[in-house]
Amino acid sequence: MIFDYNVIWEAMPLYLGGLLTTLKLLALSLFFGLLAAIPLGLMRVSKQPLVNMSAWLYTYVIRGTPMLVQLFLIYYGLAQFEAVRESFLWPWLSSATFCACLAFAVNTSAYTAEIIAGSLKATPHGEIEAAKAIGMSRMKMYRRILLPSALRRALPQYSNEVIMMLQTTSLASIVTLIDITGAARTVNAQYYLPFEAYITAGVFYLCLTFILVRLFKLAERRWLGYLAPRKH
Repeated sequence: MIFDYNVIWEAMPLYLGGLLTTLKLLALSLFFGLLAAIPLGLMRVSKQPLVNMSAWLYTYVIRGTPMLVQLFLIYYGLAQFEAVRESFLWPWLSSATFCACLAFAVNTSAYTAEIIAGSLKATPHGEIEAAKAIGMSRMKMYRRILLPSALRRALPQYSNEVIMMLQTTSLASIVTLIDITGAARTVNAQYYLPFEAYITAGVFYLCLTFILVRLFKLAERRWLGYLAPRKH
């Protein structure tokens, strides 16, 4: 078997366009997912049963259903309702890019909320006592002590979520977007060379994963260095 490099070279502009689409989907979904996950994480550690259970139910449902089902429900399912098609939201909900970003953001917000909640629960009690001792209000304690500390400790777990979201963006090709996987499907449909098409896509994902892992390692070294064992 001979790997046809000429086909890949000719299709490289398509793959690079798909790379930009993948990065855009990943960045937008992570940004809005994190914005939603922070208040959800705070709700998960709330002592108010209604607040806690509302956030728990959201994360349980989202984490308990497949990402592909969620994407289909948003992109295909909402369009069946006439009220949705006639609403001011239809210009956005008829966009594959918007629907994919929305589905990915909703999905990652549930997982990230649980990561943040776990980090908040693992906060050393001494930090809480110190904040109370200097007279901090509950809001100020969360804003200046608990939440920053929890977000730093959540970095290793959150890095796994980011990598998983990178792989999840490949589902965007199912709703007509030309991301990296969509580019591979196009090349395969045009040249009937699945090995070349999907191996190239795999290399792109592998390189992106390597870059993200290195960036998170640098971030952990910067913000979690004080937790590392001391070198004698």
